[in-house]
Amino acid sequence: MKEKWLMACEGSWEEIKPRITTALESGFDCVVAKPEDVDKVRKLGDILVASFGTEREKEDILVIGRGGEGDGSVPLPEDFGTSLDISLARATEGTVAGYVEIKSKRYEQFAVELGKNVDYLVVVGTDWKVIPLENMIAGLQGEKVKIISGVKTAEEAEVDLATLEKGADGILLDTKDLSEIKRVQKAAEKAGMARLDLVSAKITEIRPVGMGDRVCVDTCTMMHPGEGMLIGSQSKAAFLVHSESEESSYVAARPFRVNAGAVHAYVKVGDKTRYLSELKAGDEVTIVDVEGQTQTAIVGRVKIEKRPLMLIEAEVDGEKMSTLLQNAETIKLVGEDGAPKSVTDLKVGDRVLVHFEGKARHFGMSIEESILER
Repeated sequence: MKEKWLMACEGSWEEIKPRITTALESGFDCVVAKPEDVDKVRKLGDILVASFGTEREKEDILVIGRGGEGDGSVPLPEDFGTSLDISLARATEGTVAGYVEIKSKRYEQFAVELGKNVDYLVVVGTDWKVIPLENMIAGLQGEKVKIISGVKTAEEAEVDLATLEKGADGILLDTKDLSEIKRVQKAAEKAGMARLDLVSAKITEIRPVGMGDRVCVDTCTMMHPGEGMLIGSQSKAAFLVHSESEESSYVAARPFRVNAGAVHAYVKVGDKTRYLSELKAGDEVTIVDVEGQTQTAIVGRVKIEKRPLMLIEAEVDGEKMSTLLQNAETIKLVGEDGAPKSVTDLKVGDRVLVHFEGKARHFGMSIEESILER
């Protein structure tokens, strides 16, 4: 997920407090506050607090560079390795962020060197936008540092979070507009959504198999028609199982729920898979729509109950895949036209949307290995 930071160093506490409260409500990860405000921020909610300085005090993240080479108040040395900020970064324990205002190509180069010695690199532009950020992302590829890009608007956030496809690891928003905080939250959420390829698979077999333990996943997210989870008996192949976001003649819509399948089945979670039986409250799961767009949801509850199950098999380019779902009218897959289709109405020859990787998985991670799953 992309990180969201709020700059809250300018103004009185009465002016800053509403911005911090809005950031907390919007799921921001960190507030950059004045040292004297650190405890006040923590009283508002559970959030990381960063602060500018040269010595560690109460903050979670010490931000160095303001009042040093990072903001241009001290000249950059010819040898970046001898700079005050880099020396301080190397000598400071705990989580450290380096702050650099990108005023020229030389500051961009300095930022890359500083980034090799800190946990976070906060870069703020004066008259720059995409190109310097591209260069810093490329220059720090393979390093553990996270790049946080300074922005003032949601539009700037969208650009920076998508630069070079990978984008910055997060943004530092500097605004007094509460509505802008909400807009940036949506931009960051959108940027954090990966896209998965969905293809059409032909149903080759459908048959009841008797009773078994099935898993119903209730999330803390209200899903819309066309959204569900990727579920399958093979780790490399999964069916798009639709959420219960549609009204039924039997029960009211439960848009937070996916009646997901048997306990042995895999569910797609980020770039890994997990067994449905492992899920519990507080875990993350991945919601997928008919376009393959993804978002993360939190599990609120998992119900495992004995229910009649049916085996569904399908084929993609000669490769077989299967899953077991509850035999009920409310359980639906998604047709290749994007419309939900009840499993009780499925017929051999119907086509449904699936995600097919072609690689096996070991402990949930995709690997190149010969594994046969039937």
